[in-house]
Amino acid sequence: MRERTLRVERLGRVEYGAALEIQKQTERAVLNGEQPDTLLLLEHPHVFTMGKAAVPEHLLWDEAERARRGVEVVWSDRGGEATYHGPGQLVGYPVLDLSRLEISIPRYLELLERSLIDYLGSLGIESEPGEPGFTGVWLQGEKLAAIGIKLNRSVVSHGFALNLTTDMSYFDGIVPCGHAERRPTSVEAVTGRRLLTTEAAAAYARNFAATFGAELEWAPAAVGTPVRG
Repeated sequence: MRERTLRVERLGRVEYGAALEIQKQTERAVLNGEQPDTLLLLEHPHVFTMGKAAVPEHLLWDEAERARRGVEVVWSDRGGEATYHGPGQLVGYPVLDLSRLEISIPRYLELLERSLIDYLGSLGIESEPGEPGFTGVWLQGEKLAAIGIKLNRSVVSHGFALNLTTDMSYFDGIVPCGHAERRPTSVEAVTGRRLLTTEAAAAYARNFAATFGAELEWAPAAVGTPVRG
């Protein structure tokens, strides 16, 4: 792949709905050639997101319990089933024109998984892609990072959620990715290390750019509240 510019925007903590709007604006700009391929890195408040394959039965907590826990529910246009986003989780939304990169969707998913695996490797974690039918990044049968994407013409959006210091109890409120028997884990649970989301974002962006053969261009300003880990 030819080296291209990758714009990286570190957005801080952003509500899921606001992040969707940022993605849509970025998608239009990338599709129209007004902006280079862009990686949005951020963190969400507590939210259960329901992809195109999700059904109401994937929500295990009732409305009262979700309100007590401060969890929003958003039905999303990404692929996949139910997942959780919240504090202590690095969320990445790459908005890329795959026609410029000259890669297919399967190859894109392979590279996205590889970028996360390489980053986790730098932390001493030997993770791997999922078995056929199971996207994401896994460690001994437990999921460290979930992946769900959307394609609009040639531009891909949505992306991944990597559990750093995530409170795993929130995953009890859903059937994660449609598979109750497949449980998540986190970097903290595996290594005992508490990584700041801001620290992980800066390091991971370099892995992503290297994997996709791009030169980093850091955006100057964030739009959300600062992420403190």
